[in-house]
Amino acid sequence: MVITEADTCRKYVLKALYQAQWTDDQINEQKTFTDGRIVLVGNNVKRKKPKRADYILRYTRDFPIAVVEAKAKHKKAGDGLQQAKEYAEILGLKFAYATNGEEIIEFDFNTGLEKIVPSFPTPEELWARLQQTQNVAPDLLEKLLTPSYHAPGKAPRYYQEIAINRTVQAVLSGKPKNLLTMATGTGKTFVAFQISWKLWNARWNRTGEYRRPKILFLADRNVLVDDPKDKTFVPFGDARWKISGEINKSREMYFAIYQSLAEDERRPGLYREYPKDFFDLIIV
Repeated sequence: MVITEADTCRKYVLKALYQAQWTDDQINEQKTFTDGRIVLVGNNVKRKKPKRADYILRYTRDFPIAVVEAKAKHKKAGDGLQQAKEYAEILGLKFAYATNGEEIIEFDFNTGLEKIVPSFPTPEELWARLQQTQNVAPDLLEKLLTPSYHAPGKAPRYYQEIAINRTVQAVLSGKPKNLLTMATGTGKTFVAFQISWKLWNARWNRTGEYRRPKILFLADRNVLVDDPKDKTFVPFGDARWKISGEINKSREMYFAIYQSLAEDERRPGLYREYPKDFFDLIIV
């Protein structure tokens, strides 16, 4: 009897993951994470096959940590390693695994080591190994796992999830300036909202006090401020405030355009009303 790749997944890989204490909530099986590259063929447009991982393992719902590629039992486990490594790099993950149901090969991007392992590591083991390479103070690491805001049918795309988690990590590590480069239409406002939401709920702030941060969302036109404030950032509720004349220092999620804060011949500059260290985070 020939055991196919699907058989390997059902009979061997999933069983091995359960034995390593991974739960159904942490295992994304047959997960498609790209729609497929669009290519031009003559005068026609064609979409190539989407990329789909056999398994994406998540330490928490919003924090993927490893990818697993399975091959049929009659093939070598190593046959799937290159694909696992490729998917891990695309997804920004540090651990890649390939297996044929009998042998498991691990590639650790932190060390560059490839080796055969007797079993999959547990979620806690992988998280502990990842922590050792993160430039985040131990007392802040748990804040990295603060859940994102989840709305029905609005899950972040893989590149958005990478942008959110990497930016939150950079902020937690104390990096004062961070640049995100994202193309038009790839959800910059959504990413900015999720970064703000995670830091707000984690009660991160620059001074280390037990309080929510004060965040400023800054743009150059009212439509780029009003639309996010009244739609995307609605979950912040009464924490929202648009700076447009009246001063309010009791909120936490602020919105403003440059012109409303700047000094000109008619106004002394509203920015003077806020101390230079008033905001913990400014999103431009």
